[in-house]
Amino acid sequence: MSMQILIIGLGQFGMSLARTLTDKGVEVIGADIDKELVDEASAFLEDVMCLDATDEISLAKLCPKERDIVICAIGSREPSILTTALLKQMGCENVIARATEKIHERILKAVGAKSVINPDEEYGKKYAYKIMFQNVITDESSDDIQLLEINVQPFMIGKNLIELALPNKYGIIVAAVKKGEKLTRPFPTEKLTEDNKLLLVCTDESIEKMLKENL
Repeated sequence: MSMQILIIGLGQFGMSLARTLTDKGVEVIGADIDKELVDEASAFLEDVMCLDATDEISLAKLCPKERDIVICAIGSREPSILTTALLKQMGCENVIARATEKIHERILKAVGAKSVINPDEEYGKKYAYKIMFQNVITDESSDDIQLLEINVQPFMIGKNLIELALPNKYGIIVAAVKKGEKLTRPFPTEKLTEDNKLLLVCTDESIEKMLKENL
């Protein structure tokens, strides 16, 4: 049986999440109080319901405890907190809740969310990298490290990896160098050119330090 994910709240974030997961072959069940959003989601979701998730009886109709993951993507603070608390009371162990600010995040964790995401904040970080690096090609992240594919920066052009000493100075590891569409091993003595791209393993702090010292 494939993984089942219940997404409650089909606004811009929830809808995008539901569509992306469905495209990747994940079984998604959707729910929202807005019938228009439910109708929109029904175009790509086989199982989607219109209901008020803050109502315990209505929420129970979704059988949340039976799902592998429940995502409370509701943007409004009070409904999201109440829904998350109800999900925890119903025995859901893996509840992911959406927060809009730090206080909201703390409350969601207090009422039972296993993890909390802030899509606006995360998008802001990613867009900041696009601005700082001019062109971030890829951005995959976890709580501790992230994988960034970036264009070679001006201060790197004409230098090799030994000269740059990114691991020693900033804790940044160059995992690969991309030349055109070809991904190659990083050779320490090979000089970087403007048209190269670098695949970096790094943290927010390491990138910020490198930018501060070189841009």
